[in-house]
Amino acid sequence: MIPEKLLDKLNEQIKHEFYSAHYYLAMAAYCKSEDLDGFANFFMVQAEEERFHAMKFFNFIDEHGETPVITGFEDPKNDFSSLQEVFELSLKHEQHVTKLIHNLMDIAQEERHHASISFLQWFVDEQVEEESSMDNILSKVKRVGNDGSGILMLDQELAQRTFTPPNEGEQN
Repeated sequence: MIPEKLLDKLNEQIKHEFYSAHYYLAMAAYCKSEDLDGFANFFMVQAEEERFHAMKFFNFIDEHGETPVITGFEDPKNDFSSLQEVFELSLKHEQHVTKLIHNLMDIAQEERHHASISFLQWFVDEQVEEESSMDNILSKVKRVGNDGSGILMLDQELAQRTFTPPNEGEQN
């Protein structure tokens, strides 16, 4: 049995993960509108990852005999002025998600719910990778600026990204 306070926050995290997927799809749509299919692919894969994360929370709650609760969320931002803005916002968003995960871990530790602590450690580790990835791409986007050939090189690089769900205990 998951303590009520923790269960409420785990259910809320499902919403945040699905919101993240929608937010990244909005970013993919912007990239598509700019004819940057590789960048769009990056964000479509990112959206897949976020849906995978949401389902990890869903399944964890279900496996503990509790009922996952699905709630709605606000529309994501859909208007962007540049690739740099997109990656600045995506990094900021990942930093926000990191705070949410850390808060969940704090509650799990306060409640001494060891199964949740173990489960959430994967997300703590995952967020390090998520923030690093967004920060790295943001640095590259800033470095190339408006250089068309640099943007196209990054676009080709990001077109190679795929999503393979990780095995238990692995990062994605």
